[in-house]
Amino acid sequence: MLDERKASILRAVVEEYIQTAQPVGSGHVAAAPGVSVSSATVRNEMATLEAEGFLAQPHTSAGRIPTEKGYRYFVDALAQPALDRASAQQVRTFFDHAHAGIEAMLADTTRLLTGLTNYAAVVVGPAHDAAEVRSVQLVHLAPGVALFVAVLANGVVEKRTVELDGDVEEAVVERAGAHLAASLVGSDLGSGPQRVDPSGDPAVDAVVATVAATVAAPDDEEADHVFVHGSSQMAASFEAVETVRSVLSILEQQLVVVTLLRDVVDRGLSVAIGSETGMQPLADCALVVAPYTVAGDQVGTVGVLGPTRMNYPQALAAVAVVGQQLGHRLTEG
Repeated sequence: MLDERKASILRAVVEEYIQTAQPVGSGHVAAAPGVSVSSATVRNEMATLEAEGFLAQPHTSAGRIPTEKGYRYFVDALAQPALDRASAQQVRTFFDHAHAGIEAMLADTTRLLTGLTNYAAVVVGPAHDAAEVRSVQLVHLAPGVALFVAVLANGVVEKRTVELDGDVEEAVVERAGAHLAASLVGSDLGSGPQRVDPSGDPAVDAVVATVAATVAAPDDEEADHVFVHGSSQMAASFEAVETVRSVLSILEQQLVVVTLLRDVVDRGLSVAIGSETGMQPLADCALVVAPYTVAGDQVGTVGVLGPTRMNYPQALAAVAVVGQQLGHRLTEG
């Protein structure tokens, strides 16, 4: 732990560097709020902070910049950050008017996060499995074709086009849908093939069997839905072209993004800085994440990816509030 004076000096360096991206000199620090000592004292304390690994002196500059250790101390010492009033109102307005399907809402949520933070935003959508069925419909589309629609408790809408055997009457499809709803509502589609008891009507049972087989078949679209926005803002944060290329490459790989966010959350972190991300290409980046819950179950993750000199209070507040509001909105359906 740092004493109060060193902590205030480190905080001043981090906050100034976040704003300017330039090495911070003792004069700027001595004039910062909460630092009430002379420039000479600040220089001595900054030298100590450098020796202890919290600050670094790039090239021959007289100023210092935070290290990964310095950023970590700064983040751990933050009080619970809160969004400013205008940003909080922007979030409330967004979710009050978010009535589109879940995929459109999640995509729009990334745009909201990028707008609030100016960093790349990532939202991992709810998985299709391990969720209770809330409602079921079977819609007659055309002779021999029906659409199976199940709304899950985590907000996912499961849709399958079903090829029926022969030209089945619309009334039969309607009765089959009612029978499926009675059998499947409250069950878990991800737990394997669903048992549906016979209805006593051979025509209905034939449709039900075809639907059950279609629903049980693997669907390539059931992979995690990952939504990313703000890659251009991320690219603008770095001067090194190779760094930009590496970061953008990662953001384009859905499996890598999902694994990264889940790993950070599983380790109990809300912020991963530099090497803490576990990915060398993100050594100059920081990731702020928060899981969101639907009906009490953790179903997905929201996050922002930016440079290590990101505005941590704003990013933490935005991710926390957006994750909470997204969970509430999906729970309400």
